[in-house]
Amino acid sequence: MDSVNCPALLIAGIASGQGKTTVTAALARYHTLQGRRVRVFKAGPDFLDPMILAAASGSSVENLDLWMVGEMRSRAMLYRAACDADLILIEGAMGLYDGDPSAADLARVFEVPIAAVIDAGAMAQTFGALALGLKSYRQIPFAGVIANRVAGPGHAAMLKDSLPGDIPMLASIGRAAEPLPERHLGLVQASELGDLDSRLDALAGLIELSGLTALPPAVMFSPQTENPLPRLLEGRIIAVARDAAFSFAYPANFATLEAMGATLLFFSPLEDAQVPAADALWLPGGYPELHAGRLAQNRRWRASVRTHHAAGKPILAECGGMMALVDSLETVAGQGFPMIGLIPGKVIMQKRLAAIGLQEIALFGSNAALRGHTFHYSRFESELQPFTRATRTNGGEGEAVFRIGNVTASYFHAYFASSPEAAATLFSPR
Repeated sequence: MDSVNCPALLIAGIASGQGKTTVTAALARYHTLQGRRVRVFKAGPDFLDPMILAAASGSSVENLDLWMVGEMRSRAMLYRAACDADLILIEGAMGLYDGDPSAADLARVFEVPIAAVIDAGAMAQTFGALALGLKSYRQIPFAGVIANRVAGPGHAAMLKDSLPGDIPMLASIGRAAEPLPERHLGLVQASELGDLDSRLDALAGLIELSGLTALPPAVMFSPQTENPLPRLLEGRIIAVARDAAFSFAYPANFATLEAMGATLLFFSPLEDAQVPAADALWLPGGYPELHAGRLAQNRRWRASVRTHHAAGKPILAECGGMMALVDSLETVAGQGFPMIGLIPGKVIMQKRLAAIGLQEIALFGSNAALRGHTFHYSRFESELQPFTRATRTNGGEGEAVFRIGNVTASYFHAYFASSPEAAATLFSPR
């Protein structure tokens, strides 16, 4: 296989909330409307931004991360995208240098130029100082800056004049478009926005006005050999909850299970669908707290989960999935709802963040650790003792992992491709 060239750009920021997702989605939509094939990636662990970016580009959005995903797999995904796409966009995570590894590290390893988005709505010459700091803090492929939420032409000229001569102003984007709505875990899910297409079209119009319409320079992407996965789940059927309450699952997780031979059957707890006849059940994370009343009333799905459990079949419950299996869930407003009751204890929603960050966990006879992350606003109160705990990237103690018979439950979100063998044990009889 030969290396291929494809225009590529990594959109970063000085922090969260600068408009990275908005700008990335706007670029993806603009170039898609021009008839170009656009592939978008999201740096770091994230479920919500990729939903918006997938709607903007018309194709699935994968995660890139030098630790959770790994350099080899990240390189392979970029190469495959470059073989088919006219443009590759990567949205960074948090601030450009935040995290270890950071979005800056990702750009440096793959030599993808960085466009830094800065919310300039409440600043003038400080814009130039921030741009200079971003460019010079470390040796990175820095393409320039994008001024976001600019008041008008005079403001744009002031911002451009503040920049050192070697930092281009790639674009200035006005305030005309309505921002994408958010809630406690991030952006509102794409499926919940009935006017998403019109919002994305409006954002594409801002790109046309900004002048950021030309393709970025081409980047050379090298091939990466990938070994076929062992067929550890050959012939096994896995039921997967998937709807607005259970939607936090990496596309790579589905692909990994299928590559190991599993057949996936999706069902909706919100529609009170029964768990399909299957060998194992996966309850991913999501927003059960927003739908607690409906989930509590849906008796068929709750009974079918208990039936699956009574048959001794494996159940993996991640974050929101675990919240659905406890005795009760209490909302921020203090209202309590009965859940399925397979895990003793209650989940209490709170307004402040409870945990965030990359973690890994060694599982059940596998030689490799399963990597992933945690991000939640609730706490779990129970006398149940953890079976084991995840480990943070700095070596500290991470999320508890609970085992009750055939149930494995944790706030930990696993990235299955980081250790397919370990992932397979979660869906196999013990």
